[in-house]
Amino acid sequence: MKTTISVIKADIGSIGGHIRPSQRLIKRVAEYIEDEGRDIVYDFFVSHTGDDVAILFTHSHGVGSEAVHKLAWDAFVAGTAIAKEQGLYGAGQDLLKDAFSGNVKGMGPAVAEMEIEERPNEPFLFFAADKTDPGAYNLPLFLGFADPMYNSGLILSPNMEKGFTFHIMDVDYTEGDRLIELNTPEDLYDIAALLRDNERFVIESIYSRGTGEIAAVVSTTRLHNIAGKYTGKDDPVMLVRVQGAFPATGEVLAPFNIGHYVAGFMRGSHTGPLMPVKMNSPVSYFDGPPVVACMAFCVHKGKLTEPADAFDHPYWDYVRANVSRKATELRQQGFSGMAMLPYSELEYGGIVEKMKKLDPKFKIRGK
Repeated sequence: MKTTISVIKADIGSIGGHIRPSQRLIKRVAEYIEDEGRDIVYDFFVSHTGDDVAILFTHSHGVGSEAVHKLAWDAFVAGTAIAKEQGLYGAGQDLLKDAFSGNVKGMGPAVAEMEIEERPNEPFLFFAADKTDPGAYNLPLFLGFADPMYNSGLILSPNMEKGFTFHIMDVDYTEGDRLIELNTPEDLYDIAALLRDNERFVIESIYSRGTGEIAAVVSTTRLHNIAGKYTGKDDPVMLVRVQGAFPATGEVLAPFNIGHYVAGFMRGSHTGPLMPVKMNSPVSYFDGPPVVACMAFCVHKGKLTEPADAFDHPYWDYVRANVSRKATELRQQGFSGMAMLPYSELEYGGIVEKMKKLDPKFKIRGK
């Protein structure tokens, strides 16, 4: 059976600044889909990570379905009405257009979708991050799909011996989606050379070379550059199929124990370690730290199981403590050096405008 899994995520209002959406807002989004989506989707699940609401759908309409995207857009609009009624901060802030225009890509929300032929048992992971950008998934995906130090199945399982194909996007290119396809293991060093720059080269999707099936998809987008400035670049979502021809669940999760440094934090303009958090967690310290939640599902004939909260385990409490230490140490640098992103990557334009004003005041000594 062919099934499409879609996740669409947006910040449409939050309590107390960038903390979390209200329960009324989340309930309204779910109620709207329940009422209006009966003939459109097989199933759905609504959650939040930080201040962003994510809707996970299963349906039969394929990737980029206007009906499914409009359902999500209208559900976010309904939630935004509650946000405005409650006076929540940033009501509807990720809805960058006034009206739906056929597909939410380029309109603000983060989108990740894959159409699959369901296996007899079809487990997958849904990742939702906040206060960071899609490049945050580069290192975990590289390690989980291409490094036998993390993915022992590359050595032990014949299902993965042919490796994977990585589709990587140059998000700095503004004329269109500029992509490259590279294979593991033979292109491993070339992949590493690109993925070291999380702000320019970002994994869009991964495919099994053994079966040709899609393995992972990320909400990678050029959105922050299409407008000529950085807008809506954060809060990425990701779908990853696991087991069989794909890495085991534990092999995909393992790299998240690093708490690797990513772009994000306050105003999307700093560097911080990525913290694995429980489902429906808020953000707090310095509007962060950058966080990622993972919900594990099985889908059968389009119907979802209840989620298993992948980071709700005592082991990840230990990781969270380490990430908190790393975040505290780096934040002690304030604005200095690598603690803040370079001018070219700053999401907020104030300091860029300040530099324009200062530039003509510079003088060349002796002239």
